[in-house]
Amino acid sequence: MIRTILHVDMDAFYAAVEQRDHPEYRGRPVIVGADPKQGRGRGIVATCSYEARTYGVHSAQPIAQAWRRCPHGVYVRPDMHTYARVSARLMEILSEFTDLLEQVSIDEAFLDVSGSSRLFGSGREIAERIKGRIRETLGLTASVGVAGNKFLAKIASDLRKPDGLVVVEPGREKEFLEPLPVGRLWGVGPKTEAYLRSLGLERVGQLAALPEDNCIARMGATGRHLLELAQGKDDRPVFPEEGCRSIGHESTFDRDTADRQRIEKTLLDLAERVARRLRRGGVRARTIAVKFRESDFSTYSRRATLGMPADTTEAIYPVALGLMRSLFREGASVRLIGVHAGSLEAEDARTQMSFFDASRQKDRKLAAAMDTIVGRFGRSSITRAALVASRKLPRE
Repeated sequence: MIRTILHVDMDAFYAAVEQRDHPEYRGRPVIVGADPKQGRGRGIVATCSYEARTYGVHSAQPIAQAWRRCPHGVYVRPDMHTYARVSARLMEILSEFTDLLEQVSIDEAFLDVSGSSRLFGSGREIAERIKGRIRETLGLTASVGVAGNKFLAKIASDLRKPDGLVVVEPGREKEFLEPLPVGRLWGVGPKTEAYLRSLGLERVGQLAALPEDNCIARMGATGRHLLELAQGKDDRPVFPEEGCRSIGHESTFDRDTADRQRIEKTLLDLAERVARRLRRGGVRARTIAVKFRESDFSTYSRRATLGMPADTTEAIYPVALGLMRSLFREGASVRLIGVHAGSLEAEDARTQMSFFDASRQKDRKLAAAMDTIVGRFGRSSITRAALVASRKLPRE
């Protein structure tokens, strides 16, 4: 199956958040990374708005240098708490479209949407939906690249910033890469770029046309790697939750509800999604937590430690259900519920055989079969009988 990979990259993220939250900053050069009273301090630019970039200001530049180039700019300290909160909401939006989500920084992520076409359409259509959701929900813009692998999607997202959308159609990878400068290739820094140019290789297409033996003779293993990239080859998968300590899903009901049956069915769906992501990440959870928000925005949570690590719905849902019931107040209207798995441990085949009984092994085989179906045909292709009468779930 041809993969469809998206790279979503927010535009001038920190500066854009500052402009969103401070209308008086809009249209002005905003430089994030310094105390506004000490614009000529010793710090560096974390990021800056596109207005500031027209003056030669850029990320990682000394603040003193930025001040010389743009003394009339708006200089602000980074508000990491706010940026992290916006980032968390961004990742929630992206997870609506696929479980295969790899966050690579606070403001960018890869998505494998190969199995999402039945639900959301083509890669371009999904990208447009994502851009729209980000604009409507966060009041920000993102640039998105769509391609058959991570390398091409990453390059595509950077070509038409801000608010860009570039699609590399299958079969046109060579055409897309050929005119780009060799400095666009991953791993090509200033020194490598200078060396390639000294060989007369200025465009990616020129490098792609070289014989492999020639590349290896000149650059060793690096030569082979660069040649593969120049030819548009990159088979790395999207790694969900790489390096993360917890996995979770939350759902906000379209309307506040006191319907206990609907709440419990939604909880089951959330537990199913969390379990699937655990298995895809090759990890199991030692703790399960449930988040519960009522209509007046009062928020509660409960956490439980499992006797043995789990990665199946059959093990996670009963615990989540018990936690939810301890929080639920009869007659209270619920706005949001969430299920989170923490204290993650890498899967170990040896402990699997010693810890899990025959029943749990059966659950895991069934889960693996469901994972295969979902991976090929999308999340809506198979569901539990308990959810059939409640397919219209709340937005995530």
